[in-house]
Amino acid sequence: MDLTIILDYIIISIIASMTVNSILRNYAKRYNILVDLPDRSRKFHKRPTPLTGGLGILIALLISGKLYIDLNNLTGYVPEFTFQLMVISIPLLAIFLIDDFKGINPIFRILIQISLSIYLILSTGVYLESLGNLLGFGDLKLGIFSIPFTIFCVVGIMNAFNMMDGINGLCSGCAMMALMFIGFYSGLIYDSMLVLIIGSMIGFVLFNLGVFGKKRGVFLGDSGSNLVGFWVAWIAIYSSQSEIYSIRPITVLWFVAIPLLDCIGLIFSRTSKGKSWSSADRNHIHHKLMQKYSSRGTLLIILSVTFITGILGILFEIYLRSYTSTLLFLIYACIYYLYAGIFFKKNHV
Repeated sequence: MDLTIILDYIIISIIASMTVNSILRNYAKRYNILVDLPDRSRKFHKRPTPLTGGLGILIALLISGKLYIDLNNLTGYVPEFTFQLMVISIPLLAIFLIDDFKGINPIFRILIQISLSIYLILSTGVYLESLGNLLGFGDLKLGIFSIPFTIFCVVGIMNAFNMMDGINGLCSGCAMMALMFIGFYSGLIYDSMLVLIIGSMIGFVLFNLGVFGKKRGVFLGDSGSNLVGFWVAWIAIYSSQSEIYSIRPITVLWFVAIPLLDCIGLIFSRTSKGKSWSSADRNHIHHKLMQKYSSRGTLLIILSVTFITGILGILFEIYLRSYTSTLLFLIYACIYYLYAGIFFKKNHV
């Protein structure tokens, strides 16, 4: 698939996503279903907003995917990983729509995420077998820990993107950037349906950022943020473990650095205070930045840092060994937490 065809399919998926999101949004508003109400504690929107973004993205993906398959005569030739990823996305979204509607116990949420991950591993045989030359002593093979560690990583990334979904465009923006970095650098985007995922997310973002007017806004909801987190996690694992595509596991960490570091920092912070890791607070990096910047300014800052971080990851893969990239990532993490801590304290003096 060359770049021209990629652009064609992105346009198709964007149009499908815009259409589907518009229909679902209007339906939710008309019948008052899956509508998020504003409050003054953690939510910054000023009007009731439909939580139909995840559903819109998935339906648009399935529609554009069907067109892609039919136009290319690929019926019966869809790769098993792609097929199973789309299949498992349907119950994933359905279950987490219940979470949007009435809430699900955090432990049950984790069990769902684990179960979905196990299904994909068993149905595709894709999981983290090697972390590359992470420590400088040769390839780090996971052996019997491969499947448990894979599940741990997928659940972690899903929750990282879910927790990052605090302002318009942030979760979806970070996810799209990660997918584009993975897709273009590894080459996965040229011979897969990854381009349709990105296009379907772009169509949603146009509504999410209020391009068509703030009254036509749409949110991802927990269903949408878990869905895109699931996609990012598995596409990262698939590309980093494939013999066809070439990308190091440590490089992928650079692509998801901000959501991941934000999630890890919050878990340690909440646990140290005797709170549940899943409890709500205003200690996310976007909350801290919004003490000084607008929501749109905060979004621009985080996405800019995410882009720069991704570029660094690619440069380190090209010019440095894996263990050097690992060391630099740890230094980057220290700088991130140091800045976040100092910034937060400085703005609370």
